Amino acid sequence: MKRIVLMIISIMTLSSISFAGGKLVAPVIDPIASVVDSGFYIGIGASAMSLRDDLSDEEFTTAGIMFQAGYQFNRYVALEGRYTKGLGKLKYDHGNTNNPDSDDFPADFTNIGIYLKPMLPVENFVLYGLIGYGEVKMTNLPGGVGTADRSESGLQWGAGVSYRASENVSTSVDYVRFYDDTGFDYRGTTANVVADAWTLSVSYKF
Repeated sequence: MKRIVLMIISIMTLSSISFAGGKLVAPVIDPIASVVDSGFYIGIGASAMSLRDDLSDEEFTTAGIMFQAGYQFNRYVALEGRYTKGLGKLKYDHGNTNNPDSDDFPADFTNIGIYLKPMLPVENFVLYGLIGYGEVKMTNLPGGVGTADRSESGLQWGAGVSYRASENVSTSVDYVRFYDDTGFDYRGTTANVVADAWTLSVSYKF
């Protein structure tokens, strides 16, 4: 019995070795394909953020910075938290209102969310989705007396693609819809308001 087991092990070992020109050639191992699929990761990115009102055609836009941290359970599922903050003042397009346009509208634009991240690996690329809960906020908005903070929270979703450049480093581009509903706190209930962001990021997995 022991001789049979040893023979099977020998056959399995030889089956992983190829012959070339009469010489034994060890199998080639792809270092990226052998990466451990689970672990913690962190990342940072540049975002293009916007909030639009389809009734008045008003739009707020700004460049932002995104911080992320997550845990990848396996090749197909991760849990990820993100914080995105606008850099500097906002650009305001008055749409069909009589308000003046502004390139330095005095307000802050932020979003924080936590997402389930289903993934589909395709060679060195990963297609992924994002679905979770978050809060999008505009603060220090000028008002009649002083300033005001306005926010909405609820379902958030998105999708993107990442490229694994090495065992630990990946680059990604994705789109996340922060908010899509009627009204936005201070806005009228008949307007549909959409807040979203495109983000280009780099992440490091430990």
